[in-house]
Amino acid sequence: MLYAIISQDKDNSLADRLQARPAHLQRLQVLKDEGRLVLAGPHPAIDSPDPGDAGFSGSLVVAEFVSLDEATAWADDDPYISAGVYEKVTVKPFRKVLP
Repeated sequence: MLYAIISQDKDNSLADRLQARPAHLQRLQVLKDEGRLVLAGPHPAIDSPDPGDAGFSGSLVVAEFVSLDEATAWADDDPYISAGVYEKVTVKPFRKVLP
């Protein structure tokens, strides 16, 4: 089943985000290689594809997992969590309708 992992960044977390980004992307690449990743990306903090120093307000990952528990465990192990980037992470079942 698909799950949406919706994460909210702490204020002023851009430096921590940039430092942890390679490890974060490596985990996403594994999901992609396994054919389980639907989409992933950050939410710019301002209305711009490149927010610069404004940074990001959070992230969204939609991927396939066996269960909500597995999706939550995967999200809890994100390098952004251990780096102190995220202040809140919500994991919920997701049903893709379109396209």
